[in-house]
Amino acid sequence: MPQLRQDPATHEWTIVAAERAKRPDQFRVGREKRPAPPSYSPTCPFCPGNEKMTPPEIYSLPADKASGGPPWKIRVIPNKFAALVPEGSLERRVEADFFRNMDGFGYHEVIVQTPHHDKPLALLSREEVTDLILTCRRRYLELRKMPGIEAIIIFENHGPSAGTSLEHPHSQIVAIPVVPNRMRDRYESAIQYYDDLHHCVYCDMLEKETQIGTRIVEWGQGFVVLNPYASTAPFETWILPTRCEPSFGNITDEECSELAAVLRKTLRKLYFGLNNPDYNLVLNTALVGEENKHYYVWHIQIIPRLTTRAGFEIGSGVYITTALPEETAKFLREFNEESPVESTQPAAGHQPL
Repeated sequence: MPQLRQDPATHEWTIVAAERAKRPDQFRVGREKRPAPPSYSPTCPFCPGNEKMTPPEIYSLPADKASGGPPWKIRVIPNKFAALVPEGSLERRVEADFFRNMDGFGYHEVIVQTPHHDKPLALLSREEVTDLILTCRRRYLELRKMPGIEAIIIFENHGPSAGTSLEHPHSQIVAIPVVPNRMRDRYESAIQYYDDLHHCVYCDMLEKETQIGTRIVEWGQGFVVLNPYASTAPFETWILPTRCEPSFGNITDEECSELAAVLRKTLRKLYFGLNNPDYNLVLNTALVGEENKHYYVWHIQIIPRLTTRAGFEIGSGVYITTALPEETAKFLREFNEESPVESTQPAAGHQPL
């Protein structure tokens, strides 16, 4: 029968629709592989040689001149069609004695992950992913110092159904002068748990998940990959540090390198195991000014766009999933991400990374 599951960190509910449930491998059946993009597009503003199509870069990681390839590895630029701009007032106004508004102040940047038009994040090398994570940390630390900034969101939209409009692999970072309700609710739930038990809910959840083991995809010394108990979508995947660290901005160089290996391996499992699905990747981190209060743990959330959220979810805020996270985690755990062919040997327990 169906089951209602509650996320212990957010208190949000998910319906696991057992009667509609699919086996994990059914999510790739009938999914046609999208045509391979070209390695370069003359009309793409993110491809090397087309830099004049974008605003002036904020930061660039230069390539090794001896390589003979593109002059840069990563570029960070202002979003040409920014949702927010770094000008205007932080004053909050009231209109008609009722409605509140303020200038659209903030920062909206694009991180061009690679000069190669045809290399999504899953196909980059560990070194390339490490460079990307170091760049994200660099920009996070710069933006958190800007006056008025209260929250920073780093994310990647991969594929049309995930909201991307440009094919060239890129991620985005948005710094805003307000705290969205969803972020505040998640944070206040963690505070309440800490006040009640003097424990971090994410650390306790991680301990329980590793004890149970059925929803663990991978674990290493510094990071754990899991499909959460109350997954809101099939194959929803979290990557959490084993160190109780609230802020992504506080991770070390060594942790950046290990995170790169874990993230790359996870995305390759999804890329080959599910025929390169569209997905949204969000880096959840502490609010600005709250980075050293240990009742929260930063983490990466990956949601493949394998189903469509409809009226019930929109109206209730309760998600319906058609896959058991225990089964999707087993599928990913046993899948050989170095090959598009599924491993025929079941995993002998959870192997350290």
